[in-house]
Amino acid sequence: MRARTTWISAQGEPTATLLLRHGQTPMSVQKRYAGLSPKTDAPLTDTGVRQAVAAAKRLAPAGIDAIVASPLQRTVRTAEEVAAVTGVPVLTDEGFRETDFGAWEGLTFAEVRERWPSELTTWLADPSVAPPGGESFDQVSERVTAALHRILAERAHQTVLIVSHVTPIKTLVAAALLAPPAALYRMHLDVAALCEIDWYADGPAVLRSFNDTAHLSN
Repeated sequence: MRARTTWISAQGEPTATLLLRHGQTPMSVQKRYAGLSPKTDAPLTDTGVRQAVAAAKRLAPAGIDAIVASPLQRTVRTAEEVAAVTGVPVLTDEGFRETDFGAWEGLTFAEVRERWPSELTTWLADPSVAPPGGESFDQVSERVTAALHRILAERAHQTVLIVSHVTPIKTLVAAALLAPPAALYRMHLDVAALCEIDWYADGPAVLRSFNDTAHLSN
């Protein structure tokens, strides 16, 4: 699945992270904000399960050493399909869960815009601002970065599959590119899409792929 990057200054072996967004859920079909609320932590749809199976087949030969998932059911269920074909157990880390959208949980963008127009405008312009009763993207970045550092410390030079959500995956991509937090608003990530980042201890991170859905077209 991968060949080592040779054009950068780093001499050591990277820690490779494969980033997989969970498969389709009813919330993603309806385009509703779905963070960690029990009412929005929906199971995968039948299509979502098929997407997880397809991703697992794609990842089977990737040489995965560890699987780390958000503890929400949609990510754990997706990760279990990869575990079934690789024999690698699923670990969970709260750091990779989705944003807490607070009062906006379960609502569509249009519904939020109707009820909280000024708050939504401010939130879209400033990653330090949280939804009412929720979590800001800056806060998400702090815990995602901490979770990444745990992996880099404990799984150095290994290939680690992280099964997560839109915001944490975009956050990792932005970190790899040294992009500002506002970059999150300029990325699109499909359900069951794969991204790949190499993290070098003695050089820059390398984004190898983004929003790869080739496995879903078969």
